[in-house]
Amino acid sequence: MRANRAKERCPWAESDLLLRDYHDEEWGVPQYDSRALWELLMLESFQAGLSWLIVLKKREALQAAFRQFDPAKVARFSDGDIQMLLDDPRIIRSRAKIKATIKAAQIFLEMQKSGKDFAAVIWEMAGGKPIQNESPMSMHPIAEEMSKDLKRRGFKFVGPVIVYAFMQAAGIVNDHSHTCFRREAVMRLKRGKLPNRK
Repeated sequence: MRANRAKERCPWAESDLLLRDYHDEEWGVPQYDSRALWELLMLESFQAGLSWLIVLKKREALQAAFRQFDPAKVARFSDGDIQMLLDDPRIIRSRAKIKATIKAAQIFLEMQKSGKDFAAVIWEMAGGKPIQNESPMSMHPIAEEMSKDLKRRGFKFVGPVIVYAFMQAAGIVNDHSHTCFRREAVMRLKRGKLPNRK
């Protein structure tokens, strides 16, 4: 990490070491795994009204509390589980966001059961490959479309701003600034293999 300190980054990543490491290692790297994409969308949903730094600081606790974001496990959470989460000071304790995550897990499983792979559905909306945003940090129109689609399926806390942050984080859109050392590196990443779209 020391060698990267002299490299220019996206301005938002310079204010905190945790943000910098996340930017250098994860942000914008295309993600094609359905469970991992779903987890990232849930984490972005927890960010609503908060900062991403808060989510990053609580990410390990959230992963533990939500069984590593395994949809099959989260979908079975009971009222007792919800209360345990609300009593856990390590996580973001929002009843609405917790219940939305449980519902989102159920939707994920319903999609799976009907033959719709979450990653394939998400990437199909983006045209099947990462979007190279020529105007970084300028919301791409697809965020609006994806937000509407997710809301139609029953997801909560998936407004366009949250969805766009999800797209940036998941590498669906390469939003690294033109002077950022990660922009070209992310562009060179090989495309992952997606399941058949249904």
